[in-house]
Amino acid sequence: MLMIARYLSILFAILLVACSNNENTNNNDVKASFVKVSNNQFQQYWYAGEAEISSYDLKQSRYGQVRDGDAVLVFVTEPFSKSKQVKLDYPSQAGKDNVSVLKLNAIRKFNTGIYDYSIMTSTFTPVDIAQYPHSLKSTTTLQEWCGHTFTQFNLSGNAYKVAGYSYFESEGDEKKTIDAAMLEDELWSRIRINPASIPTGELDLIPSTTFTRLKHTSFQPTKANISVQEQESTNVYKIAYLELDRTLIITTEKAFPHKILGWEEQSKNGGTTTAQLKETINSPYWSRNSNQYESMRADLGLPMSSSK
Repeated sequence: MLMIARYLSILFAILLVACSNNENTNNNDVKASFVKVSNNQFQQYWYAGEAEISSYDLKQSRYGQVRDGDAVLVFVTEPFSKSKQVKLDYPSQAGKDNVSVLKLNAIRKFNTGIYDYSIMTSTFTPVDIAQYPHSLKSTTTLQEWCGHTFTQFNLSGNAYKVAGYSYFESEGDEKKTIDAAMLEDELWSRIRINPASIPTGELDLIPSTTFTRLKHTSFQPTKANISVQEQESTNVYKIAYLELDRTLIITTEKAFPHKILGWEEQSKNGGTTTAQLKETINSPYWSRNSNQYESMRADLGLPMSSSK
């Protein structure tokens, strides 16, 4: 009877998911690929038909000065095509091509004097890390008044195909293939899926594309050392690059769902960037696009429309 009750509770969580064609398709069509890491707590939180949206007070170092801004992390599960590496429109028809991913949209907005920056990275990390040890895809867009850049990583076998487009002459249009390694941009999702999946010690790590673009460096795995300091209620992850002027520190809740409480990016030549959690809500944001929902931005401590 206990097993039946447990099964029914999972089934009920699956039936709760209702997603529009505009943004979300039924995430739970891919439940079969999640069996290896399945548990009631994870299912009820991440497959309830909502995204987790967290806002942060951002202090972004740029051009030798610290700029006030806002950061937002949006985590949501989605059905993803392993072959096309896009979100599936009809996941129930995709068969084994259907992979359940935890998508992270990481957004930063800040001003530099008269003009503003807007940066967004989307990373698609399979929930079944044991079967899929690398994220399938990651993209980054960076816009500012001088111009914009776009970067995309696509996993292909044991390598990432990298496409980069930039308005800078020294970067221009670039296509290359690099050895597959863990992405710095996927560490955040791995923490949320299973903190034990974060390796410690020295390893090859592909630096954040935000860092790479802002510093105008090449896309390439580099040596880093990862350590974890367990405290009473938090875990503090320190990622120290051995050949780059960069250290990243991520502080998370120790207990499920391992919420990201803040982070710090340290660089001798680039200053220090920090982000501290303001608010978290869970919402099907894709269906909250009417003007009546703009007040939810205030709930997150985010700027309202300039017309208000």
